[in-house]
Amino acid sequence: MKILVIDDDEALRRTIAKILRADGHEVLAAENGKRGMTLFCNEQPQIVITDIIMPEQEGIETIVAMRRGNPGVRIIAISGGACAGEIDVLKMAQLLGADDVIEKPFRAADLLERIRATAGARLPA
Repeated sequence: MKILVIDDDEALRRTIAKILRADGHEVLAAENGKRGMTLFCNEQPQIVITDIIMPEQEGIETIVAMRRGNPGVRIIAISGGACAGEIDVLKMAQLLGADDVIEKPFRAADLLERIRATAGARLPA
């Protein structure tokens, strides 16, 4: 499966990519939502894993734009700052189009389980 990982934390982005490649996935990576949108439009991944709080274009804006461009894409939102002030960013991500959310830090097994569940939820019968 082709998966796009968008996160401004380079070490985390590389770690997620390594986990996904070891599980047999093709991985694309971007450091922010703006770059992620370019890859999304050009490469058409089946799943997107996006951080919420990022420079240039944050995750909520990215999720909304991806849903407009491809309503069937599966999106998993991740964030270490589950609350920005009084706003629960992961809950907001789900309300605006994320299929699932994961709070950082997370275990590799949990990430892979969420990817399988999210992918399975949208596959045709």
